[in-house]
Amino acid sequence: MSEALHATDGVWLVVPLYNEATVIGDVVRTVRQTFPHVVCVDDGSSDGSGEAAAAAGATVVRHPVNLGQGAALQTGFEYALSVPSMRWVVTFDADGQHQVADVVEMVRKAQEEGLDVVFGSRFLDDRTEAGVLKKLVLRAAVGYTNLTTGTRLTDAHNGLRVLSRDVVSRIEITQNRMAHASELVHQIGRLGVRYGESPVHILYTDYSKAKGQSLWNAVNILADLILR
Repeated sequence: MSEALHATDGVWLVVPLYNEATVIGDVVRTVRQTFPHVVCVDDGSSDGSGEAAAAAGATVVRHPVNLGQGAALQTGFEYALSVPSMRWVVTFDADGQHQVADVVEMVRKAQEEGLDVVFGSRFLDDRTEAGVLKKLVLRAAVGYTNLTTGTRLTDAHNGLRVLSRDVVSRIEITQNRMAHASELVHQIGRLGVRYGESPVHILYTDYSKAKGQSLWNAVNILADLILR
């Protein structure tokens, strides 16, 4: 096994999963070509998503009812912490919008630069095609998050992140809707750990937009931040 592949042994991908049966099998199979350890948290799906993820080789943990993405991430963190060999957790979306190559680069950056957290940012290069209004709303959300958490990020609401075992063990997500992303940033900021950002390509498809990556979803993120 090459050194690059060996470096993935301690990496676990945590994938919140809710009614993604049409794509999750392909997502898991693609990811596992590089990162074999994938835990999907089936958050009360009604379409067989958990079964599709398991058939593709993922470990599946189930919520009996839908609790929200924040709760699914927390469950995934707790599962990953139960694995003694886990050194890094990657939060990864189930709808196919994240790229494995970006995860490889983020893990490399964390390991080589001694970082505890690496946040993916779609605003550090021009690969991600998002509408002008969506960019404006997301940047407003980033500004609010930076102001209230003491962090300095360009993209605080990107679902692609790399977290060290130490950080995962010290995080407890209580916000279950979109505000969980800012809560996570806030907790990381309070820990005083070393963090950085890495450019990532978010692939917006008709499917992912229909599943919650629309402009309206960005507005909901901002509303959740202000009203939580």
